[in-house]
Amino acid sequence: MPTKKTHNGSAAETEAAFYDALNRADLNALMALWGDEDEIVCVHPGGPRLIGHAAIRASWAAILEHGGLNIHPSSLHETHTLMSSVHTVVEGATAASGEPAHLIATNVYAKTPKGWRLTLHHVSIAPGPAPVESPNQILH
Repeated sequence: MPTKKTHNGSAAETEAAFYDALNRADLNALMALWGDEDEIVCVHPGGPRLIGHAAIRASWAAILEHGGLNIHPSSLHETHTLMSSVHTVVEGATAASGEPAHLIATNVYAKTPKGWRLTLHHVSIAPGPAPVESPNQILH
């Protein structure tokens, strides 16, 4: 029997698994990445705040019923503590019109005995063209 991979290495591994599950429309793999607490939160673009496993699972089931999403995160900005990691990313996607689109997502991870788990996923529609990263960008 294959063992289930835990994501103990880093929040980044959990994030990669999250976007992989979205792109494959794998609801079970997606929900396995969320924290066990009932206080987990998800906000889809233009949608209400969803709290708890049942509401979040139902929303993802509806979104993924027609297949994967083809979302590619980039421009990662991370803030870490020993037990949490906050990531903001630009999600590159394709709009219903077929035009390229981008979203801004905040993903919050908590380190648990089972590894890094998602506790918050909040996505907003971003206006204008996707931002371009500068290799010489310095943050102070």
